[in-house]
Amino acid sequence: MIPNHDFLRHTLDNPAGLSPCQFQLDNGVQVQVWDTGVICFEPKQPAEKDIVLACGVHGNETAPIEICAELIQDILQQRLVPAHRTLVLIANPAAINAGSREVEENLNRLFSGYHSKGAGLINNERKRAQVLEQFVSRFYQQAPAGSRKRYLYDLHTAIRGSRFEKFAVYPFLHDKAWQQNQLEFLRACGVSTVLLMQTAAPTFSYYASNTHGADAFTVELGKVRPFGQNDMRRFADARNSLRALVAGQPVATQAFDEKDFHLYEVYRSIHKQTQDFKLHFADDVENFTTYPVGTLLATDGDTEYRVEKEGEALIFPNAKVAVGQRAMLMVIPRSVQGQLA
Repeated sequence: MIPNHDFLRHTLDNPAGLSPCQFQLDNGVQVQVWDTGVICFEPKQPAEKDIVLACGVHGNETAPIEICAELIQDILQQRLVPAHRTLVLIANPAAINAGSREVEENLNRLFSGYHSKGAGLINNERKRAQVLEQFVSRFYQQAPAGSRKRYLYDLHTAIRGSRFEKFAVYPFLHDKAWQQNQLEFLRACGVSTVLLMQTAAPTFSYYASNTHGADAFTVELGKVRPFGQNDMRRFADARNSLRALVAGQPVATQAFDEKDFHLYEVYRSIHKQTQDFKLHFADDVENFTTYPVGTLLATDGDTEYRVEKEGEALIFPNAKVAVGQRAMLMVIPRSVQGQLA
C-alpha cells in the first residue's frame, strides 16, 4: 500500500491528497494513512502517551523531514516498534516539492483558526492548516480512555545560523507551570536553549498546547539545507531521543540544572508595518546575537527600532515577511527557578 515503505516519496508523489487506508503489520501495529503526509501508528496495546511528530511545515527545512521519514520507514519495516500511539505529519508537501519555505503563505502562522480569518480559506496552506488541526484533534480524541499524556514536537530548521545551533520555542502556557521533564527531554535531544513565550501565537505548537493541553514545542534543530546536504550526525541526539520516546525505551535524560540551559523570554515583538521595513545588520547575523544598547536594528518608514535593554538578543529576523507579520523577536535571559512542575 506504501511503495517500498517510503511514505515520504509516496506523499511527495501525491501532494494534493491520498485516499485513506489502513493495514496491520505482523507485529500487531495498526497503520492508518489519513491523507497525504498523515500517518498514524497504533500499537496493539498502546502505552499512555499520544505523540505527534510534525515536520515540513516549512518545505525547505529538510533535516527534520529526513528524521521523520526514516522513523516512518523503520516502523513500516518493523525495525522500530512503537509502544505509544504516534501520529507523524509531513505538513506541507507542496512546499517540499517546490524546495521553498512556503508556496503562498507561512503555514506556521495559520493555526488556532487563523486559517479562516480575514479572507478565509483562500489558498492551500490555509486549507492544510485547517485539516492538520482536525487530524491532531482526531488523534487525541480517539485515544483510549484513562490518564493519557499528550505531546507534539514540531521539528524545524532555521533560515539563518544561531549562536546556539539548536533551540526550542516553548508556547505560552497561560500561567501554567513549565514542565521540568520536558526541558530534560529537550536537552537529551541536544537542545539546551529554550525561548519561553509570553503571548499566544498562531503556531502549530501553541495550537496543540492551548487547544489540547499537550506538551508541545517548536524545535529548531539547526540551519536550513537542501536534501542530501544535511550532516545527520549533528541531529543524532534528537533522532535517537525521538525514536526512543516512540518505542517506549529509556531516553538519556539528566536531572534538570538551570546552569545547563540558556533560557530566554520575549521582551518585544517587532512587526513589519510597511513595505519600507529594513534590517540594519548583515543577512548572515545569527539568531541570539546581542548588540550594545542604542544600536539601530531596523527601520520601518520613519520608525526606528534600537536595542533598548542590556542583554537583549534578536531572533527570527526576516524583512521579507508580509506586512503585518512579525519581522523579528527581541529576547532577554530569564530564570525559571521555583516555576517548574
